[in-house]
Amino acid sequence: MRALEQGGWGGAGEMRVVEVEAPAAGAGEVLVRVGAAGVNFADVMRARGTYDGGPRPPYLAGFEAAGEVVAVGDGVTGVTVGDHVIGTGYGAFAEYMVMADFVPVPVGWADEEALGLVLNWATALAALRSLGRVKPGDTVLIHAAAGGVGQAAVRIAKYYGATVIATASAPKHDVVRRLGADRVIELGDLKAEMGDGSVDVVLESVGGETFRRSIEVARWVTGKVIVIGAAAGESSISNWELNFKHPVQVIGHHLTTFIQQAPELFADVMAELGKLIDAGVYPPGKPTVYDLEDGPKVLAELEAGVTVGKLALKP
Repeated sequence: MRALEQGGWGGAGEMRVVEVEAPAAGAGEVLVRVGAAGVNFADVMRARGTYDGGPRPPYLAGFEAAGEVVAVGDGVTGVTVGDHVIGTGYGAFAEYMVMADFVPVPVGWADEEALGLVLNWATALAALRSLGRVKPGDTVLIHAAAGGVGQAAVRIAKYYGATVIATASAPKHDVVRRLGADRVIELGDLKAEMGDGSVDVVLESVGGETFRRSIEVARWVTGKVIVIGAAAGESSISNWELNFKHPVQVIGHHLTTFIQQAPELFADVMAELGKLIDAGVYPPGKPTVYDLEDGPKVLAELEAGVTVGKLALKP
């Protein structure tokens, strides 16, 4: 089969198309013919060696895909050959991949329309509702609002009655406004535009100096900063500062850990996503789809911050 292999930790420039043997489904796994693979910032971090616990090169890149089940391993129930699923695993940028964690593609949706269900939308919903407890009247600050998780978060926060302030680069402001954001600002204007202690929930995916500013704008005592990423690198804030200067709630959120450590909460999230689909809050996705060979270019553009919305590769 054709696949994209990451040859080193030098970024997308070290990714190339290779011919390798297709994998086989083991116990508890399904083999999927990939219809479309999702491109995520975690793919960029893995290609740079900054994703904790990520694979060591050379490795087959990608970890999110949707497609048709072509083989079912021992112990797998609730799915048969011919079903279409969306899930995660190693080597998604390929014609075939093995999955152990997956859910059905919603009825009537194409494979590419389901990308983001498990990652983007579940991440955003778990962050805002399970952890952030967003409620009507809250003010929510969403970083990287034009990206896959960000767009989902804007829709979700508005549906639950929040006032949404979003950050995005200027060319992306109209996209974010159309999603329902009440106010859109550039990340560089965050300090001047946002008052200290003015936000109930911050969806923090940037890191670096933005992490500190996110802490500053959170409301004292009840404000929550939900950390879902670190695109700009590490940041730090001391226990002394959290005690005396910024008494806010800081909550880490990584979806894989959430699924493994709180499966009952994840089941609630997936059930709620079904309701959002039925209500039209979560419509079929419209990713920008590229050929597999364009993967290195797509990842480079994602890293440069010039992309909008969900991105996908078609093998």
